[in-house]
Amino acid sequence: MREAKPPAPAGELVGLYEKTKRIHPRAVSGVFAKWRWGLVWLTQIIFYGLPWLMWNDRQAVLFELASRRFYIFGLVLHPQDFIYLTGLLIIAAYALFLFTAVAGRLWCGYACPQTVYTEIFLWIEHRFEGDRMQRIKLDAGAWTARKWLRKSGTQVSWVLLSLWTGLSFVGYFTPIRTLTAEALTLGFGPWEWFWVLFYGFATYGNAGYMREQVCKYMCPYARFQSAMFDKDTLVISYDTERGEPRGTRGRKIDYKAAGLGECIDCGLCVQVCPTGIDIRKGLQYECIGCAACIDVCDGVMDKMNYPRGLVRYATQNGLASHWGKAQLMRRALRPRVLIYTAILVLIVGALAVSLWLRSPFRVDVVRDRAALARVVDDGEIENVYRLQVMNTTEGRQRYRVAVTGLAGVRLGGASEFTLESAEARWIGVEVRLAPGPAQAAGAGVHPIEFDVERLAGDGQGGAMVREKSTFVIPR
Repeated sequence: MREAKPPAPAGELVGLYEKTKRIHPRAVSGVFAKWRWGLVWLTQIIFYGLPWLMWNDRQAVLFELASRRFYIFGLVLHPQDFIYLTGLLIIAAYALFLFTAVAGRLWCGYACPQTVYTEIFLWIEHRFEGDRMQRIKLDAGAWTARKWLRKSGTQVSWVLLSLWTGLSFVGYFTPIRTLTAEALTLGFGPWEWFWVLFYGFATYGNAGYMREQVCKYMCPYARFQSAMFDKDTLVISYDTERGEPRGTRGRKIDYKAAGLGECIDCGLCVQVCPTGIDIRKGLQYECIGCAACIDVCDGVMDKMNYPRGLVRYATQNGLASHWGKAQLMRRALRPRVLIYTAILVLIVGALAVSLWLRSPFRVDVVRDRAALARVVDDGEIENVYRLQVMNTTEGRQRYRVAVTGLAGVRLGGASEFTLESAEARWIGVEVRLAPGPAQAAGAGVHPIEFDVERLAGDGQGGAMVREKSTFVIPR
């Protein structure tokens, strides 16, 4: 009789993704922490305060999508000025390339909105729930009245800050004073409701919960940053020659005699990292360049009476060749950096010159396609045109239209008109040609030019825009 086969072993369940562990960064103080908080204050004063500034009896920075006018202090832009936005985006891209080539993820570590709001949310959390160890114990403990109170304080503060952030964001597109008055009565329109809640929810979720997940998985910059790095890029580095072999010891122990390096393996560099990495394992894409590990390590070195700089800004070539700060700075001016700088200066200069030479008004000429040409009183040939004139200043302006380019051509109606501040208007214009000059010119299409002149006055100098068009003489 055949023996029964033993039962097959039960299958092992393997998870494809590791469960995310909540990171509780330790508070840190130092030079780089002061720089980071200085930029937090600067960026948020600008973001929250700019919509409240007034300029010429209106909001200083306002993007009115309904009227398609964009106000930036004394500058009034229309959709036709989209090229300036393109220029700003190109400048931002090249500035990012330049800063990354010189010193890695400076933007991420100090001025990125994700970093800024994470710092603010962590500060609020620290005020309500305590330092790192207190927060860990609070999360692991049972839900008591004390825990409910502390967690509720954190959540309410986060929600209020997030809603105020969403309100401030929408305040760049809807006048902030009108928006605030509507907020008191909950009288928002549908799109205002959507964007205030959407931007507020994004701030709350990203800075309150997702934090390092945004930097590690959602931000594309973490993935392509290595393309802009080279061996002379300043990055946060752990000096392996000085630090290894690491090990704990007392302050009075001669670590060299004990065969140890300067790293006492305290783990503080990991505890302060907002993305939870160990900088001693080398450069990692998760590192956002906040330099918190430098600050905390320098503090430990001071307590141990060791020289600072075990964790510091350095380059791969600098660490290998034991370069000093002067050599590192000289190497920073390498061809890649010089090329990025030259291109950036040229683009900024071109944009500045373009804005400086920008005409105070714009003119577009469109023919009336319903009637290319017609014969009117006294046998004159008439062509009808529509001129779109945009006043790009914030004062009332008066203009005069003239037509040239064809002998005997003239305007058939009024030649002067007035536009209010930042107004754009279509002006109907009839251009006529007497029978004699028309016969002399001959049938066909003839080039003409419209000269639109801004009349001097109210402290404004004269200016003129010339636009080409054609005049049709029928057979």
